[in-house]
Amino acid sequence: MNSLPSQRVLVIMPAWNEEEAVANTVTEVLATDPSYDVLVVNDGSTDRTAVVAAAAGATVLNLPFNLGVGGAMRAGFKYARRFGYAQVIQVDADGQHDPRNIAEVLAGLQHADISIGARFADRGDYTVSGPRKWAMLVLAKVISVVAKTKLTDVTSGFRAANDRAISQYLDHYPAEYLGDTIDSLVVALRSGCTVTQVPVEMRPRQGGTPSHNPLKAAIYLGRSIFALLFAFTRKRSVVPSNQPITAATIGE
Repeated sequence: MNSLPSQRVLVIMPAWNEEEAVANTVTEVLATDPSYDVLVVNDGSTDRTAVVAAAAGATVLNLPFNLGVGGAMRAGFKYARRFGYAQVIQVDADGQHDPRNIAEVLAGLQHADISIGARFADRGDYTVSGPRKWAMLVLAKVISVVAKTKLTDVTSGFRAANDRAISQYLDHYPAEYLGDTIDSLVVALRSGCTVTQVPVEMRPRQGGTPSHNPLKAAIYLGRSIFALLFAFTRKRSVVPSNQPITAATIGE
């Protein structure tokens, strides 16, 4: 049975073989605000990710095999709904998302259902080039039209959701590549959710190996455009109207 949502925030941290960085990231988040609850979704890791995350103070949800970020986040949203969290935020386990920005991204939920920590919003020095940059520019322009607001970083994984957005995500949150960013955002917007963005700074990866190279950048360009087109074929979700959250609405 679900409990009433409190003011506590659930930080969902998908992690796949992040033994080197996840403990420090969890520690930083908890030091930033002790009221945050950290859920590390161990996405089928073959290293000690789960052990070090738990030792650092996180609750660990172990998936039996690797599902990707989309599958891990979907499990996190189900956990959030089961335990009555009205606000969640995704934070990367590799330390690139600065925990000091969490409060700023969450503040965006005061006037939107989804708040994105944007890397390209006149803050910090994070840059991309080549095919990845072209794809991100196209995606931002198209999705800005759908959102009816200017967005510069629609592929950022540093994003928060309120109870209304969580309901929509539980109905539709794809596990496919880029589904957790592009597809999920387009369907949420078309279903009536609102979005805003908050400028944030990115940090270097604190451990592990970056996955980007020129070939993958070119593949990213093709896949991102395909993901965008495919997102427009998805059915809309029926999401709750904006209303105070009560025991009755949780039980629906």
